[in-house]
Amino acid sequence: MDVGSLLKLGASAFMNSDQSGEAGSHLNPDVLMSALSNLVGGEEGFDISRLIGSLQGSDLLGMAQSWLSDGDNQSIDANQLMNLFGSDKISAFASQLGMSESEAVGGLSDAIPQMVDNASSGGLLLDSVGGIEGAMGLAGKFFGK
Repeated sequence: MDVGSLLKLGASAFMNSDQSGEAGSHLNPDVLMSALSNLVGGEEGFDISRLIGSLQGSDLLGMAQSWLSDGDNQSIDANQLMNLFGSDKISAFASQLGMSESEAVGGLSDAIPQMVDNASSGGLLLDSVGGIEGAMGLAGKFFGK
């Protein structure tokens, strides 16, 4: 799955989330994709490897493993999202979308796991971490090897 498709999937998950409220369901998808890209951005836009690295550096290792595997995705709560991205980035994300932080975090709690799950199954994650060798190194860090 390419980055554009991944952002569309994330925008759809966000807009369809019960947790993003009425405001989330009426967002412009292009504005939402831009906000998602800014939230987890690098120089080239949306950076899934940066997100995975942030998950690895926090206490969310088990959660990240569930998103990267073929099983069910563990959920992420508001506090975990705030710790993952930081309150400044969450505030800027919500402001860019014209919604409350709680609605923004609610939508992200559905969108982020789906985006990581789909990125890891379609090859994008493999490309973003430097191919097989990079993925093996990343997997070794996740599984403590």
